[in-house]
Amino acid sequence: MILKRIKPHFVKYGAIALLSAMALVFIFFLSIYFGAWGTLPKKNELSDFKYQRASEVYTADSVLIGKFYLFDRQPISYEDFPQHLLDALVAIEDERFYNHSGIDYTSLMRVAVKTILMQDQSAGGGSTLTQQLAKNLYPRKDRKKANIAVNKVKEMIIASRLEDLYSKEEILTHYLNTVSFGDNVFGVESASLKFFNKRTKQLTVEEAAVLVGMLKATYGYNPRVFPENSFNRRNLVLQSMYSNEFVSESQKDSLIQIPLKLDYQEFDHNSGLAPYFREEVRKQMIKWAKAQKEKGNDYNIYTSGLKVYTTLNYKMQVIAEDVMKAHMKSLQQSFEKSYGKNAPWKTDKTLLTKLAKKTVAFQRLKKSGLADNVILDSLAKKRKMTFVDWEGEKSVEASTLDSIQHYMKFLNTGSLAIDSKTGAVQTWIGGVDFEHFKYDHVAQSKRQVGSTFKPFVYTAALEVGIEPCTYFSAQEVEYKNLKGWSPSNSGEKDEEYLNYSMEEALSNSVNTVAVKVLEQTGIENVIVQAKNMGIFSELPHQPSLALGTGEIYLNELAGAYASYVNGGKAVYPYLIQGITNQKDSILEHFEPKRARKSAFSEENRQIMIEIMKSTINSGTASRIRSSYKLNNDIAGKTGTTQNNKDAWFVALTPKLVHVTWVGLDNHEIGFRSTRLGQGANAALPLFALWMQKLNKNPEFDDITKARFKRPSSRVLEKLDCEPVKRDGFFKRLFKNPNKSKKFRTKNSNP
Repeated sequence: MILKRIKPHFVKYGAIALLSAMALVFIFFLSIYFGAWGTLPKKNELSDFKYQRASEVYTADSVLIGKFYLFDRQPISYEDFPQHLLDALVAIEDERFYNHSGIDYTSLMRVAVKTILMQDQSAGGGSTLTQQLAKNLYPRKDRKKANIAVNKVKEMIIASRLEDLYSKEEILTHYLNTVSFGDNVFGVESASLKFFNKRTKQLTVEEAAVLVGMLKATYGYNPRVFPENSFNRRNLVLQSMYSNEFVSESQKDSLIQIPLKLDYQEFDHNSGLAPYFREEVRKQMIKWAKAQKEKGNDYNIYTSGLKVYTTLNYKMQVIAEDVMKAHMKSLQQSFEKSYGKNAPWKTDKTLLTKLAKKTVAFQRLKKSGLADNVILDSLAKKRKMTFVDWEGEKSVEASTLDSIQHYMKFLNTGSLAIDSKTGAVQTWIGGVDFEHFKYDHVAQSKRQVGSTFKPFVYTAALEVGIEPCTYFSAQEVEYKNLKGWSPSNSGEKDEEYLNYSMEEALSNSVNTVAVKVLEQTGIENVIVQAKNMGIFSELPHQPSLALGTGEIYLNELAGAYASYVNGGKAVYPYLIQGITNQKDSILEHFEPKRARKSAFSEENRQIMIEIMKSTINSGTASRIRSSYKLNNDIAGKTGTTQNNKDAWFVALTPKLVHVTWVGLDNHEIGFRSTRLGQGANAALPLFALWMQKLNKNPEFDDITKARFKRPSSRVLEKLDCEPVKRDGFFKRLFKNPNKSKKFRTKNSNP
């Protein structure tokens, strides 16, 4: 009886409450639909959305080595998705994907019951793949809990519109091209390349399951960071594939036993192969895009999905980097050991202060009006820092001054190998570590080149008619109008009574003779000769030019040396062969830049090659034969600057020019001894060890087994003379070996 009395009121008010709730929900839905909570994309916008695509950088042998991007995304077509990838995605993320129209009401009811009635917070969100695509395309801006319902409804409306516009295949394509895999990686193609170093179409079933498994929590299931979590999640995906009949039980049982195996690739700016090279490519691409904009073409290297095909040889570069790390690590140890406890970075407080005053931190504090001593005290305060050396990274308690002291001792390097006929860059190493030493010693650094300049002097001498068998005294000369400057030779050899042929003097890098050859040739003639060979840097009008006091870029030096194996014509090292759009349509093709005219005669070219072959066979670079046992046809020149600040080596083969520099960025410090810091010891090994490895690979036979053409009989005749002549008895009798001759140079500015 009691139930009968209260039932009409319960039904009445219950119905009112239910209808009110439904009305509120409907009004709430309409308010979202009509934009009260933010504008929703219309169908015409959804039908024409465009991805931001990463631009890709490839080697000459089509290996992807880098990307330029705001978001690391490389969209691909539906045909490039293997079926097992699609099956894995549907099985674990949206098993009714092919049966709903964007919203899975069954799943929503399940989530609602579990979450609201059963208070199960692990029930999930009930979002379909189409809803997830909506969230990928229009990420949630407000993540407050109060707005979760708004965001969900927005995504449902967008999902419904997407289903009206696109087929299921197109939705899967857009989803897999937009979904995030963490670490600023978007889309399955970029993820596949990053974690497995292969295209999506090449993924195995278990690899596809790993990537699909990451989508639930891109960090927690990252196979590099949490391999065990990723492994378990992968197997759950495989179990779901079995439950949805995409794989058989035996296939599932077999697949879950396969261990997790990655081939992880770094495509960020600081890591990966050839970072200095890629940075130079990036700079050149920015200039290219700017030039294209002036022509009416709008390209953005970070979002337009361009493909940049470079000249770099992938395997050569890998070998070059491996060799560099091994040699520079060993050389660094020898360098530090040579100084011991008296190393300038340990004892020279004046130098430390000088370097500290150049830092950004010091300059910033200086602008605020603080005194130098106060600033230095501030820079001496210790905090947690990360120091890097050849053993890796280590966390330390250190100050800014400690950091300066730590890094001022580091040797650095730059090396470049180019095709001698075209100038196409084969390898490029701008420094020892791009992440911590951004300065590129190939394209940015101008250093004194030491004795590697001498071939230009001797070439000029030949061009003005000085015969290669002309003899020059090795005795020192003091130049009165140059404040008594007197170039000397390294070593302890008694040379006062010796006269060298040009071949002997150059192959053994005799300084006194080089200056005399320059004097007899004329400084202006030498400078013109160097410029005709591709040296564009300003050169000093001084006799010291013969010893390489001019500062020249490394790539500039390489292009000039190429003239010796390129018919006398210099080349300009270039990095980019071509640029295409995302569909591989060619946007631009680049031709090699070569000099139009020969800088010297063919006969003199042959003479210079023979002389520089002597440098390798019996001169300053003879350890190439004795220590490294290289039998390749090689010509070259070593170089060492004053106070052992710069070590150089230039190698010429019939197909390649290789230039190496080793030294310190801090010009205040050099090698402690010539024995350690000479070009033959510090720089030459980077070429020799590289060539040793090329010799072992038949793939490079075309380069390593190439031979210089035999010189003409006339050239051989011109070089047929005694390398050294000793002064006659009467000349020795009246010569004071302890007194250098005094001259007033006629070829320089006083």
